[in-house]
Amino acid sequence: MIRTGFRASSPLLRSHAILRARWFNERLCAAGSPLLFGVRVWASVCLALYVAFWLQLDNPSWAGTSAAIVCQPQLGASLRKGWFRMIGTPVGALVIVVLTACFPQDRVLLLISLALWGAACAFVSTILRNYASYAAALAGYTAVIIASDQLGTTGGPNGEAFMLAVTRVTEIGIGIVSAGIVLAGTDLGGARRRLAALLASLAAGIAARFTDTLALAGPQLPDTQPVRRDFLRRVIALDPIIDQAIGESSQIRYHSPVLQGAVDGLLDALSGWRAVANHLVRLPDDQARADAAAVLQCLPPKLTALLEHPDPARWTAQPVDLHRICEAAARELLALPAGTPSLRLIADKAAEALTGISDALNGLALLVADPARPAPRRRGISQLRVPDWLPALVNAGRAFVTIGAVSLFWIVTVWPNGAGVITWTGIAVILFAARADQAYATAMSYTLGTAVAAILAAIMAFAVLPGSETFAAFAMAMGFYYVPVGALAAQPWQKATFTAMTSWFVALLGPANPMSYDTAQFYNAAVAMVTGVGAAALSFRLIPPLSPAFRTRRLQALTLRDLRRLAIGRTPDDWQGHIHGRLEAMPAEATPLQRAQVLAALSVGTEIIRLRPVARRLGFGADLESALAAVAQGRSATATARLSRLDAALAGHAGPEPEALRGRASILTLSEVLIQHAAYFDAGASG
Repeated sequence: MIRTGFRASSPLLRSHAILRARWFNERLCAAGSPLLFGVRVWASVCLALYVAFWLQLDNPSWAGTSAAIVCQPQLGASLRKGWFRMIGTPVGALVIVVLTACFPQDRVLLLISLALWGAACAFVSTILRNYASYAAALAGYTAVIIASDQLGTTGGPNGEAFMLAVTRVTEIGIGIVSAGIVLAGTDLGGARRRLAALLASLAAGIAARFTDTLALAGPQLPDTQPVRRDFLRRVIALDPIIDQAIGESSQIRYHSPVLQGAVDGLLDALSGWRAVANHLVRLPDDQARADAAAVLQCLPPKLTALLEHPDPARWTAQPVDLHRICEAAARELLALPAGTPSLRLIADKAAEALTGISDALNGLALLVADPARPAPRRRGISQLRVPDWLPALVNAGRAFVTIGAVSLFWIVTVWPNGAGVITWTGIAVILFAARADQAYATAMSYTLGTAVAAILAAIMAFAVLPGSETFAAFAMAMGFYYVPVGALAAQPWQKATFTAMTSWFVALLGPANPMSYDTAQFYNAAVAMVTGVGAAALSFRLIPPLSPAFRTRRLQALTLRDLRRLAIGRTPDDWQGHIHGRLEAMPAEATPLQRAQVLAALSVGTEIIRLRPVARRLGFGADLESALAAVAQGRSATATARLSRLDAALAGHAGPEPEALRGRASILTLSEVLIQHAAYFDAGASG
């Protein structure tokens, strides 16, 4: 009986052992990547410090600090951050040299000009995105760092601004290059593959669900609105991953407008899908099925076969072929003979959706190294999309007030480490300005991380390092700190706290050759750092950023304002790009309805731009302007009634039938969107 019981329990024991082994392997794999990142941070910091010691630089800690800051868990993010740090650092150094030359003997004017420069950099960093924003912030706090070095304890410029600027730029450059060498040698990068997978999934998913909408037209047509809104959220979230992919490849960086075109194409595809779905639900079942079937017949069999089972891997394998198929299908739909405005609308919007999908496939072809159709490389200010100036103005005002207040505190108290407080206050208040409503929480986490790092740096400086006589022993001691803390920084939990511990440990430790063990100097510097970061956190509480709800309402209001201006004839240079920028700037807390309303405004503006020249050529320009005047006044019902009369006039027009029919299709699209979102378009009606 005992042996029987033992045999019966053996499979159960083996099953438990297998499950525990799998659990252990999963946890080991999950921990492997963060631990590897910790090793990379450690190696980067040690390499930077070794080079700085070898060159006998004045303050080698900035080389190690820069290496730690540049390191990111993704290769593309690290290289991109290092590249923009190389831009921002010299700019900040040059500015402080100029400011010192302008005010060589006036401490007050120098500090005021420094606060103004910090405000300008906070303003620009809010306008720009991703690591371009970081470069602007870096230009601001590099100037603050060099200024505090030359102001010293007395608060008067010491005339060494130029040499300090050269030294700091050199030290920071060593840190950036060291981190780049370590990361490039140990990480092959995966942002390009991740972005390709996301683009393929989005393009295949949107195309498949759009054709499902056509295939199920009639009483079985499902409500696709929640699905479209989820796709919209996912498309907007592509921006930081695109920036990482650009950092990994010079080819992708050179052709980056192709990727922006891919995102815009996906948004256009969603807009076309929305118009078709909203129109089909308003048609009688028989007409909806007939019009949808006519459009489906124009789709090539190869495309419809792929869309029946949308596997992103198949889209990734042949993006160029699919790109050509979608373009050909779009051309066929635009040329489709249509006897009714309804069919014309569905065909044109289906062509718009397929054209957007083809743009996304063009970006996918670039990512998988497949020679897509050549695309011109656009340059210029048109690519800078500023959805709202107010957050940047608030951040600029906060930076000026905070840096100015800390400077005044230093002047009044004559604190010997006051210049250090200005440094760390300036770094935090400029760096976190672009984080909007997360700025205060991030600054508080940074304050906590800085305080913990100061305690651990004190232990390292006074208990561990005195027994280390060689650089190898010093590096091993640093490894015991950086490997675990770097691994924790790569995890999502308390990321800001551990990032601060990773970034500022070397600056707190202040390694030098030979090493100095001045306890008073260490604790004064540590207190200045914690106080400075804490002052920045307090500034975000006293002058808070705009809330997500307020920013969302402003973006909606600004979009509606621009639409009304367009309705009275003030057409912007890039209407679609302008509104796409607003969609991308919508806070994560924005509701799906709020995003859908901005997308609806985009559709209305696009149709107005298309309809105006058609109405003028056909002699109905005055009638259209009367309807658009009602749109500008926030009277959707009146605008819809006038558009209906214009449609009737176009129906009896004896001119070229295709042009008149396309104009009627645009009128139909306009009317349906105005009816669906009347509450939004009538907000703040002028009467």
